[in-house]
Amino acid sequence: MSHPIVEKVRAAGVVGAGGAGFPTHVKLNAKADTFLVNSVECEPLLYKDKELMRLQAARMVEGLRLAMDATGATRGVIALKAKAKDAIAALEPHMMGPLSLQPLDNYYPAGDEYCVVYECTGRRIPRGGIPLQVGCVVSNTESLVNVALADQGVPVVQKAVTVAGEVGKPSTFIVPVGISAREVIHMAGGPTVDDPVLIDGGPMMGPCVTDLDAPVTKVSAGWVVLSRQHKLAQRKLAPEDQRVRIAKASCDQCVMCTELCPRYLMGYAIEPHKVMRMVGFAGEQHDQWGRHGLLCCECNICEYYACPEDLTPRSMCVRAKGAWSKKGKWPEHLDGLGRIHPMREARRVPVARLVVRLGLKQYDVQAPMRDFDYQPPRVRLMLKQHLGAPTQAVVAVGQNVGMGQLLADVPAGKLGAPIHASIDGRVASIDETSIHIERI
Repeated sequence: MSHPIVEKVRAAGVVGAGGAGFPTHVKLNAKADTFLVNSVECEPLLYKDKELMRLQAARMVEGLRLAMDATGATRGVIALKAKAKDAIAALEPHMMGPLSLQPLDNYYPAGDEYCVVYECTGRRIPRGGIPLQVGCVVSNTESLVNVALADQGVPVVQKAVTVAGEVGKPSTFIVPVGISAREVIHMAGGPTVDDPVLIDGGPMMGPCVTDLDAPVTKVSAGWVVLSRQHKLAQRKLAPEDQRVRIAKASCDQCVMCTELCPRYLMGYAIEPHKVMRMVGFAGEQHDQWGRHGLLCCECNICEYYACPEDLTPRSMCVRAKGAWSKKGKWPEHLDGLGRIHPMREARRVPVARLVVRLGLKQYDVQAPMRDFDYQPPRVRLMLKQHLGAPTQAVVAVGQNVGMGQLLADVPAGKLGAPIHASIDGRVASIDETSIHIERI
């Protein structure tokens, strides 16, 4: 029989508040000996998790205790950056019994799930596997805040986001889900360039988007606002065929992409330089070259930091993963784990150095949580804000709804999480991807 919090979390629509948005109630229905909180937030310029820990430490720890009770975990570990001293100070009074903090150095990608599990437990997740296979469940800061709120009957209708880069006042806010990026950027003082583009999420893994009216979803971490002419923006906006042409033409096999790859350094069978070599030799014969990139975590160290020629090994690894996913099986060479590389710790990428390499040094400032008295006139709530099946509307156009009211749910038996109204208003329209609510 499931723990009562599992159904409360499902009903509240709690998902992983970053990444793919895996439904949290599914994680809480598992059994593990260790529950890990990934509060590392290793992407440059993002601060929303640190600010939540600083300001809502008790609530997050309450969510952790509920999660441990549901999963049967006898140990709870919060992994975070050692430099987040104010967050540590806020959390320490709550670290009693089976709870502990695991401070990590300021390197990237310390928040990679495989890395967090290894640093906190000494266990390595099997290739292509999940933490549960080594007795762990991993969730992030904001998801556990939302677990605690779900226990009180409060659904996910707000999201913490950081706005950084070319804005008047870099800040972190808690805003209604469905508000536009344009509105949140305005709250941060507005863009300071005439041709802004947005990196949706952290500058390493986040895609570059040009639509400032894109809505906040449950997985939004924030935006880094840059000029369209910034080198990082141009690299992210480069078309796919250009990435392939460059990969074929320029790689001189210096091996730096592999030697700095965090998964390779942990003993996994991934060698991006071989992917690059075979792109040039074998073209689109994915069977020949793709297998060397299947364990890529897409952290982008190879592409934005390691490669001295600004080539695209990560993009080629992603292409390989896409091709092999259609086969339904993994090649045998991925079975088992190799030894931890003896130079692993020495080859960690310091975030301070990474910021310089990305051309973001001038934007590397704190973005504290700010209150902002703004009531959006409308919101656009996406029907799919999570891994799994899209939700289906349970309201009709013209219907008045209250904040927290159920708007859409997942079909029975499907993976997903329901969507709730983030403001009081009227359902203005419903289309294939979203529900629009106007304040009345």
